[in-house]
Amino acid sequence: MMNITPVVKQLLIINIIFFIGSQLVPVAESYFALFYFENPMFKFWQPLSHMFMHGGLMHIFFNMFALYSFGSALEHFWGGNKFLFFYISCGLGAALLHSFINYLEFRNELSYLLDSGFKKEDVLSLLNQNMFDQRWLNVIGQDGVDALSISYHVPAVGASGAVYGLLVAFAFMFPNVELALMFIPIPIKAKYFVPGLLAIDLFLGFKGSSIFGAGSTGIAHFAHIGGALTGFIMMWYWKKNQFNHKRWN
Repeated sequence: MMNITPVVKQLLIINIIFFIGSQLVPVAESYFALFYFENPMFKFWQPLSHMFMHGGLMHIFFNMFALYSFGSALEHFWGGNKFLFFYISCGLGAALLHSFINYLEFRNELSYLLDSGFKKEDVLSLLNQNMFDQRWLNVIGQDGVDALSISYHVPAVGASGAVYGLLVAFAFMFPNVELALMFIPIPIKAKYFVPGLLAIDLFLGFKGSSIFGAGSTGIAHFAHIGGALTGFIMMWYWKKNQFNHKRWN
């Protein structure tokens, strides 16, 4: 088992401190979790800070276990600075895609209300009071009201997006390494496991979105996809340009 590397160790400590702090001071979530950008609780630092917040003990355990398992191997080969840049970039990519999908979901329901004569400022005013107009039910139904409220009020937390970027990078660098996972009885090569995991997340993301289907899973699947996509783009770019410094004209 590979020894823990310095940056991974520091990230683990920071995440644990944030987790303990948020348990002792619950109001911390309102400052550091990622809220919808039109919600008054949104702050400009939340796309970064949200990746150090977690919703529960199992949430942080699995994320930190993955950070240790895959992050240490990557930092060992890249060095601390490159690894930290990659990790933070994937976390920001996760926040960007999650926020974009959240925006689409919110605007999807809001557009029906606006077309029916409701004013945006009135809708936002009621949402800010955790209320809604009963007439909305006649336009978008209970599922639509729920989707509107969830998109606006429920924040995103967790390092999962950054961790998914690490998974993609690991599969890029060590495609034939067999991963023995606690919930799968047989080892699976990274080049098969990671795409399979992403396919499941993509399916659940579309299924749980009010735009594409019904029934939210309560998991920010598109944040996972955003982190993985950012990781893929960065790995593809680095691989494509890895010999540029050796070229001559």
